Amino acid sequence: MQAGAYQNACWVVGVAKAGVEEGVSQIGQSCIISPSGEIVAMASSMGDELIVAQCDLDKAKAYKETVFNFSAHRRIEHYSLITRHTG
Repeated sequence: MQAGAYQNACWVVGVAKAGVEEGVSQIGQSCIISPSGEIVAMASSMGDELIVAQCDLDKAKAYKETVFNFSAHRRIEHYSLITRHTG
């Protein structure tokens, strides 16, 4: 999830069950991950738990405009290799 947050320059909330359900132990550790891939909040118990974090949406925008500015690096002239074929 950390890599996904970083590669997509977005906040990620990963939710996981914790405790025992139908005799099976659940791993838990729900978390909130920033666009930099940093875990900013993580559940720490095996019981019901609420985690919160201050999520600055401008941080995602900053990553999308600098580190992962895909539109600035597009090479449309190479697209014909995948678009000219049909069927």
